[in-house]
Amino acid sequence: MANTFKLKSKTNVGVTTVGIYTAPLSTTTVIIGVTLANTSGSGINVGVGISRAAEGAVGLGTGHDDISLLKNTPIPQGSSLEVMAGNKIVLEASDIFKAESDTNNSLDVALTIMEMT
Repeated sequence: MANTFKLKSKTNVGVTTVGIYTAPLSTTTVIIGVTLANTSGSGINVGVGISRAAEGAVGLGTGHDDISLLKNTPIPQGSSLEVMAGNKIVLEASDIFKAESDTNNSLDVALTIMEMT
């Protein structure tokens, strides 16, 4: 089993929920770190979560197997937020890590992962 460390990122996330990373088929992924940065000129509220492959819902928390990790969490202007705080989250094949903000083009997301194939 090969382990590969990767950085997945997305800039200018806004009010539409965006998939940051989808776990490939035949792969288990461990999320090691998540950093959210407010790039707007004012405070924002953000949400991050996981959409399980079985449900495939679009928004955060809209399906039976969708999990919200943060919901309406404030990030002040010019600040960032480290989500994981030493924890790890496992994604199975086709699970999707998603993010959203309450302000258009206001959030940069950096996701540090390890893929096990």
